[in-house]
Amino acid sequence: MKFRKFGNTDLIVSEIGFGAWGIGGPAMAGNIPIGWGEVNDSDSLNALKKSFDLGINFYDTADFYGLGHSEELIGRAFGNSDKIIVATKVGHRLTSENSIFLDYSKQYIIEACERSLSRLKRDVIDYYQLHSAKLVSLEEGGCIEAMLLLQQQGKIRYWGLSLNTFNPFPEAEFLMNNSLGNGFQLVLNIINQKAGELIEIAGSKGYGIIARMPLQFGLLTGKFTQETVFTDNDHRKFRLTPEILKTAILKLKPIWNIADNYGISKTSLALSFILNFAHVSTVIPGIKTADQVVLNCENIIKLTTEDFNKIKNLYKEEFLELIDMMKQAG
Repeated sequence: MKFRKFGNTDLIVSEIGFGAWGIGGPAMAGNIPIGWGEVNDSDSLNALKKSFDLGINFYDTADFYGLGHSEELIGRAFGNSDKIIVATKVGHRLTSENSIFLDYSKQYIIEACERSLSRLKRDVIDYYQLHSAKLVSLEEGGCIEAMLLLQQQGKIRYWGLSLNTFNPFPEAEFLMNNSLGNGFQLVLNIINQKAGELIEIAGSKGYGIIARMPLQFGLLTGKFTQETVFTDNDHRKFRLTPEILKTAILKLKPIWNIADNYGISKTSLALSFILNFAHVSTVIPGIKTADQVVLNCENIIKLTTEDFNKIKNLYKEEFLELIDMMKQAG
């Protein structure tokens, strides 16, 4: 495992991190799935242990993943160990009617932080993130005041934003223009490269960069077909429709030729592409099993400049239509 510095902080993070949304289990917000279907806690704990054994030290979760269950599993696996770096998020909660509510109030964030610390069994959260906060929330100031206070109190070490999937720019620019926060989590993968320019700007200003959705919900592993069906408690049920699967499988064929030329898996190519961006600190594939840990850690390579640019050009030529389809799906 190789490691990189997280922006201008003193955090040294593994290039491959552990995306812990999936281990949270099949949570629901009313009739909307907010998890990845059924999961076995023993498998999840084995995956966490295997990841540590292979050198992963960066674990990304949220208090909304499994409505706290993902954090609890990380707490069970590692407790207050100083050998790992934990990043979690705040800002999403369920109302009494079981619908999703975005709450970035100062009081809520401070109270939620205490609950996350308890579930994680930690004295301090290494990196705390506002979970897809909107610009208006940042301008109101309450959430920023909360983050600065928690940092002053020693409850969190560093903080930043988990940015919008399809338009990450307004909120990132607000933080950068006001010299606030320490990092950004954003979507970057072969299909969705919208944040490419932002990564260069933010990285040059000393912000750490976490690349999420590196495998685009599994599309970039090559394991799906047009006939793939997801269970009702898996959020991919509405995000990866048959039409999206059909379009993606067709448009990805030139990409897989590149993987074949290197003699690596589709997963390895997808992760390697992201880590060829110099300012990316860590990439966080979603992991649910020990086998997935192994697949995500093997054959991370340096792409030739020609292949790196070819993938970037294919994004402009082939994937913009697919991204619009995904945006409409949710």
